[in-house]
This record gives sequence, C-alpha cells and structure tokens, in this order.
Amino acid sequence: MQIQKRIEGYWQNENERYNEVIQSELNGVKKEVWVQLIEENRPTGEKLEVLDIGTGPGFFPLLLSEMGHHVTGIDCTESMLETAKENVRMAGFDASFHLMDAHKLTFEDNSFDMILIRNVTWLMYDPVTAYKEWYRVLKPGGRLLIFDGNWYLWMYNDEWKEAFERDQEEAVKLGFKKFSKESKEEGNKIADELYFSKIRRPQWDIPQLLNIGFGKIMVDADVSEKIHNEVSKARYRTIPPFMIRAEKTDKKYLYGQL
Repeated sequence: MQIQKRIEGYWQNENERYNEVIQSELNGVKKEVWVQLIEENRPTGEKLEVLDIGTGPGFFPLLLSEMGHHVTGIDCTESMLETAKENVRMAGFDASFHLMDAHKLTFEDNSFDMILIRNVTWLMYDPVTAYKEWYRVLKPGGRLLIFDGNWYLWMYNDEWKEAFERDQEEAVKLGFKKFSKESKEEGNKIADELYFSKIRRPQWDIPQLLNIGFGKIMVDADVSEKIHNEVSKARYRTIPPFMIRAEKTDKKYLYGQL
C-alpha cells in the first residue's frame, strides 16, 4: 500500500529526532508519571508479556524492562528498530524486536498480557483491522493501552487551525525545535491521506472497540497535565493527548471521562 510506504519513509528519516525526544523523557521528571500510569492500568501479574506497537527508539521496552516485564517491540521502520535494539542493549535489558505491520501481526492468538501503543494509532490505514488483530493476540483478561491524540484535526477546522498555529509559536518560544519545512510538508501530506486525521477521537474508538469484543473500557480525554512537559503542553493545548484502556473480557461497559 502506497501510504504505508510513505509512512515508513517519513519515520525512517525522523529516527534521530524521535530518539532525542524519548531519551529526554526517560531522563526527565515525567518518567515516573509513565511508570505510575502503567502500574495503575496494567493487568495483574508479576512479569507480563507486553507488546509495544510502533516501538520507535524503544521508549516502552526500556521503561517496562526496568519495571520487570518482558517486552516485544514492533515497528515498520528498520532504523527505529536498530536504535531501539541499541538503546535496550546499552541499558542492559533484554527485549525482542520485529519489523512488522501493525495490521498483520505474525504472533499466535492469546500471546500477550498487555499491548501498549503511543502516538501511533493515528497512522493506521485500516484501524478496525488493526484493532481486531490486537484483540486476537491479547490473552483473556489482557489489556490494551492507547495513548494518542487528534494530531491533525486542526487541518480541517479553521478555528482549530488558528489556535494550533498560536500553540506552535508559543512552543517555539519555550524551546521547541521546529521540524524542517520538507518534513512538515511531507507529514501534512501523509496526514491528509490517513483515516484518523479527520475523525474526532476517542469518541470514534469506543463503539469500535466494543464491537470487536473489548470491554471494561476506560477513557481519559486529556492526559496532557500528566504526561507532557511545559513545551508539549503549549504545543498541544488545542489537541491534547488522550488515553484509552480496554480489556479482553466478556464484560462490555464503558467508564471514565470524555
């Protein structure tokens, strides 16, 4: 699929920049916030088998390995995987990594206790198919944790666009390093072809997850105060990140805040 190839090419080129971002997170004050978020929302168990979808430079493998769990990370770009492997090796941990499309997992059914996916679901070209695959590889009682945002919805709403542009200017004043013109233009072009760019979330996700078979769904529509530093809070003030927790269970209900 052409759009998938463009996505792979884009993130292949953003590897170094993204690695800098996750290293600053792992060495900053927000690391403990992520640990707490995972502890509060993970399934029970001593050493969990965790799948990190869109692992990038290895943020979750590093974090979860330190917490005592075993992580398998997948990504669609080789450069990200190589960086993740090196980061985990340098930290003295053991994790597994695979080049893989998140829509077409090669794992057996009921393989993982938890699936983590951060800032990646918006890139899914067929999210329903992807969600079905993630449900398949989760063990009964396993949990899916999604962290994402309406990152490009501003492109289709003039009021949001003005606010978003002001947010970017404020973030630059606080130290945000701008993307190159070429990278920004390519990112916007890719976003314009993606399913989720025009969809309001997490409202869309809830009925889809329930239809697939997930239950005990909890939503927090704005986790920016928890996970973002001051620069990111400014940059994403108009489009804050959200969290979805869903369980592979027969109990179908939603709780949390929207």
